[in-house]
This record gives sequence, C-alpha cells and structure tokens, in this order.
Amino acid sequence: MINLKKVQKIDNEILDKIGFQWHTDSNGTSYIADEIVLISKEEADKFYKASNILYEMFIKAGEHVIKNNLWHELGIPFNLVEIIKKSWEIDEHFHIYGRFDLAGGLNNEPIKLIEFNADTPTGIFETSVIQWAILKYNDFEDHQFNNLYNTLSANFKNLKAGEKILFSSVEGNLEEERSVKLIQSMANDAGFETDFEYLHKVQFSEDGIFNNQDVNFRYWFKLYPWENIAIEEPDLVHLLEQIIKNDRAVILNPPYVLIFQSKGILKILHDLFPDSPYILKASFEPLKNIKHVEKKVFGREGSNVKIVSQNGEIEFETDGDFENFRSVYQEYIDFAKDEQGNKYQAGIFFAGEGCGLAFRRGGEILNNMSKFVGHMIYDE
Repeated sequence: MINLKKVQKIDNEILDKIGFQWHTDSNGTSYIADEIVLISKEEADKFYKASNILYEMFIKAGEHVIKNNLWHELGIPFNLVEIIKKSWEIDEHFHIYGRFDLAGGLNNEPIKLIEFNADTPTGIFETSVIQWAILKYNDFEDHQFNNLYNTLSANFKNLKAGEKILFSSVEGNLEEERSVKLIQSMANDAGFETDFEYLHKVQFSEDGIFNNQDVNFRYWFKLYPWENIAIEEPDLVHLLEQIIKNDRAVILNPPYVLIFQSKGILKILHDLFPDSPYILKASFEPLKNIKHVEKKVFGREGSNVKIVSQNGEIEFETDGDFENFRSVYQEYIDFAKDEQGNKYQAGIFFAGEGCGLAFRRGGEILNNMSKFVGHMIYDE
C-alpha cells in the first residue's frame, strides 16, 4: 500500500499568480492532489540510480537502432532518418531533458520501466515548482528528490556559451506555453540570451532559424513532437535537414530523441538487456500466455491502449487518434495502490542525470485526467 500524507491545497489564486493556471481538470476537479507520497531516502536513491542506468541503456539501444537500420521497427517516418543520423553524430545536438515513467520503487517493489517520454514530456512545471510549493505552503521541511530546475538549467551549459536560444510552443495551449517559458527561464539562469516565438511565427531558411523580427538563433527549442512534424510538414523536415547538415542551427530536443520516444525501443531494450531488473519483456507480437499491454509506438496520454489477459482476452482498452501507428506489446505490471484502489506511476525527469521525482494517480490506464501527486522524503 502506498504511503500518503494529507496536505492543505494551495489556493487557486496563488497558483494563478505563479503561472500555473491549468490546476483544474475539465470535469471541475482539482488536478493537484491534496495528498503527497511519502518515500524513504533509500527509495529516492534507488529511483535516481535507476534513471541513470536506464539512460545509458537507451544510448546503447540508440546506437543499435542506427547501426542496424531498425527505423521501420520503431515506426520512425522515413523522412526523419537522415536528420536523426546526422544529429546523433554531432555532440552539440544535446538531449536537454526527458521523463522516465516507472512502476514500482516503493515498499521494496522492483523498479520497472514503462516508457521514456524523451521528446516532449509534460509535468515539468508541476514537478519542479508546484510540489516544492506544496511543502512550503504546508510548512513542511523542504526535503524532496527534486533538483529539476537547477539541474536542467545547468544542462544548458553543455551548449555553446554566448549563443542565442529561441523557445517555441503552439499558440493557444497555455500549459505548453507556460512550461516552455519556465524552461526558457532556466536557460536565462544558465547565462543564455533567449526569446520566445509561437511555432507558426518561426521563420526557416537555408541560412537558419529566425524569430518574427528576422533575428537569427543558433538554438531552437520547440515543444512539438518530431513525428508530427514529419507527418504534417514534410517540406519543413527537408529544410531542417539542410539547416543541420550545413551547421546553421541546432534543434532541441534533437531529432535522434525520437528513437528514445518510440515505444518500439522497449522491444530493442529487452533484446539487448533481457536480464536487466528494470526491463519488462516486450515484443512486436502479442505475448503468448503472459498478461500484457498493447500500445502504439507514438501513442500519448493513455490513448489506444489495451490490457490483454494471459489467455488473450481484452480486459480494458481506450480509443484515440494513434491507431495507425505500429503496436508494441509489453509485459503487464501493476502500479502501487492506495486504500481507494487508485494507482500511482512514478515519473523521473532526466537532464544529464535523474533530477526530479513526482507521481501521477489514476485508474487502470493513466490518461490526461490523471492527477498530479507530489512527494516528500521522510526521516527514517
């Protein structure tokens, strides 16, 4: 049973003032739970260790994919292959951040990888700011596995000093815009000159990437999925390929993170590391005589997911917009539960190292109506 502590909710007016205005779900309920998960220092250390080991495994799996041209297996659009390979070769194309989703890790349960949101992970505002604010608001000691803001800010220092970074998100999506502007402030703290421009206003040419005032930027951070760009903007993909090839700009996160983002990498990881304690069995074919989860390689927010019993019967499924993507089948593992039967998935942000833990609470399949739950490390 998961260990919870009741907390006083932060007033919505206060959340509004700090820029967190998506605090209420569409059904009128609060997105931020009025409880936090209690974890031990030992459990926090195990989450940290797991995230660092897993990232090294992803690097080796990425090398394997490129060496063996496993693009189809991962469902990666063909028009992204060359830009992925080029970005993989150049150190300046740096993976800024991602988020591991994990089961286990509490009450002596083993940590298991569910997937890696390597390209456009959500929850950065909640993880770095809100759960810290919850402890302050409730007069608790500031004791969390949560150094996300400072670690991600420091991670920007892997880029060339003195260069400008343009940050972009879709106009009209408040959550994404505020998240991007938070990351922009981290880059500012790292000493970079930055600007923000909505995606549809960014200018591209063979000379590079520009804002709406024709200012050229060495780096462009965009919170928009690479696979969507490949499908929706094939001409832009070709232009971005030329920009990278001619060293006119660097895009963050780089194209190669799509290898990590594809859930097809789960099968590659199982092939390469079958004895790892963190890796669940995975295949591109249904797992016979094993309860498993079918999900789409580029599915999001719990859409188009099926839970299949040991005898092959569908126990639970969701619909969505990702049906045309390839499926991957992963061994089922249950999440930690509270007394009401709610399930909890751990999320660990990675920015050169594991740096921020938080939890999502929901039902059998976690979706965009899942609740955010912070944590606190208790004194043993």
